[in-house]
Amino acid sequence: MDFSYKKMWRKAFEEGLNKTQLRDSIGISNSCLAKLSKNENVSMETLAKLCERFNCDIGDIMEYVGGEKVGKKD
Repeated sequence: MDFSYKKMWRKAFEEGLNKTQLRDSIGISNSCLAKLSKNENVSMETLAKLCERFNCDIGDIMEYVGGEKVGKKD
């Protein structure tokens, strides 16, 4: 399944957060941050932390894009 976290990055940008600040604010690892950057699967725990951080629903930080290629390298 292919998901895009573009909405989440937009929220971070709007709040003036860079990737390091976002990582530190929700307590995730560098490898998890890299997965988010590459639109790869992350745990539900990570998604819940992001929803808490941005005070939003999961659909506000990610979307299903089906078979489209969204920033993934084969």
